[in-house]
Amino acid sequence: MRILTWNLFHGRAVPPAGRDLHDRFAAALAGWEWDVALLQEVPPWWPGPLAAACGAQVASVLTSRNALLPLRRWVAERRPDLIKSNGGGANAILVRAPHAITEQRAVRLRVWPERRVAHGVRLADGTWVVNLHAQVGSERRAQADVARALAAWSDAPSLILGGDLNVRDPGTGLVALGAHGVDHVLARGWAPAAAARVLERATLSDHAPLLVEGSAGTGRPLQA
Repeated sequence: MRILTWNLFHGRAVPPAGRDLHDRFAAALAGWEWDVALLQEVPPWWPGPLAAACGAQVASVLTSRNALLPLRRWVAERRPDLIKSNGGGANAILVRAPHAITEQRAVRLRVWPERRVAHGVRLADGTWVVNLHAQVGSERRAQADVARALAAWSDAPSLILGGDLNVRDPGTGLVALGAHGVDHVLARGWAPAAAARVLERATLSDHAPLLVEGSAGTGRPLQA
């Protein structure tokens, strides 16, 4: 199974593009080969259209800065680089056939200094795939978010946890399917099937998309 994780930077580019970039993000996601995409910092009105562009199922959850969302959206669609993260936020999981979402669960991890949520979907084969954007700016809080997310799915024998964990070394004891900076994909009951790849995204986002491939099993991680 191929898993993509990407922080969308609230739909913005580096350097700033000064306009709505939904179509560019959608085209990039649609053009890559993946089975499950874990997306963070997604404008809350994007998950459905992104899934449609990719021919995927979608499940999403709101994260932080979503009060008065219609007003935030109005500004974000016109001046995204002015409102920045205050345009609102969501995490989204996209799943392409032949895989299918059979269940989802969201666990609130914290409300301060920002609302953080671990959001997971169960696939038809029983695997739980959990998407996480851990607290930024504090190693201790980020590690606590990761630990709480893992505790919420401690009974899942087949687990993939990925996202922007905001730590270089999560120290979870899970198998690392791949990492780039603070973006990780970790697993229980899965082993790497190929070397992780960082995908070309031009100027989109301040994070690079990370694509990993895993196979069901408990083999040893690949060596870099």
